[in-house]
Amino acid sequence: MGKENNIKWGIIGLGNIASQFAADLSLLKDAELTAVASRDINKGKEFAEKFNALKVYDSYDLIFEDPEVEIIYIATPHNSHAELSIKALENGKHVLCEKPMALSHKDAQRMIEASKKHNKFFMEAFWTRFIPSVQDVLQKISNNAIGQINYVKADFAFHGSETENKRLFDKELGGGALFDIGVYPLFLSYILLGNPKEIIAKAIKHKNDIDLQTSMILQYESAQSILHASIVSESDMKAVISGTEGRIELNAPWFVADGYSLFINEEKEATFTLPTLGKGYAHEIIECQNCIRNYQIESELWSHQNCLDLSLIVEEIKTQIKLLF
Repeated sequence: MGKENNIKWGIIGLGNIASQFAADLSLLKDAELTAVASRDINKGKEFAEKFNALKVYDSYDLIFEDPEVEIIYIATPHNSHAELSIKALENGKHVLCEKPMALSHKDAQRMIEASKKHNKFFMEAFWTRFIPSVQDVLQKISNNAIGQINYVKADFAFHGSETENKRLFDKELGGGALFDIGVYPLFLSYILLGNPKEIIAKAIKHKNDIDLQTSMILQYESAQSILHASIVSESDMKAVISGTEGRIELNAPWFVADGYSLFINEEKEATFTLPTLGKGYAHEIIECQNCIRNYQIESELWSHQNCLDLSLIVEEIKTQIKLLF
């Protein structure tokens, strides 16, 4: 058994992302994987053995009822995020829910309401917000290193395959480019420029109606973001943030950048190297634990309002490209 003051975690949805998360959790001395839950008990046992979880459940209800578990990381498919988060909060658990937190803005609102009603910490798992290079870039920008931002370019794109990435192409599970990976470039634009005045989005759809690729322009008072997400093609996955005095380029893949370059007057001024701890999930885990220890029900860096704002931006794009879940 772990130390008394360790934060005790539970994980549900034991796929690839949960494995990466659990590996990062094991790097932190004050975190403990107390329980995991899977509807497939063998999968649960295998996961528990690999990551030294103390308990395995074959039902989500049982992990929600476990008095030892303090916070639950929800890494199930998108379509179940809202109901499971709300149920966990109702059972007195803190929640870190994988992004996108919900497939509709209405569900996102219900989740935040549940966090407030039960006075339990809730955060959408936007791990990129907490990695050192993004923290540092935001600091530089607030110190006016590149002047006023007037252009952001970011994409997230890769070659998915319907046989290997079934979930991605499954409409029932909330598949498609926008909800799976499009939220990342939108998130970057939002943390840099806030809520846009106008959004224009166009998609290329699959025969089952999910979006295979979506391109988005976010219009601000004096800035524009050109964003793209695709599960059928690749890109360089660098992000460019351009201002009146210079620009910053986040290393590829930008959403887990290990550093960035600063350009002033087209000349490279400096290169910064800021590796992540583990894969990069450790930083959001540390944030959750700090908030819980300080009796906060939300993070100041990725607040309830931030979650809701982003969810509303995604909802507008969902409407424009006629995504129906």
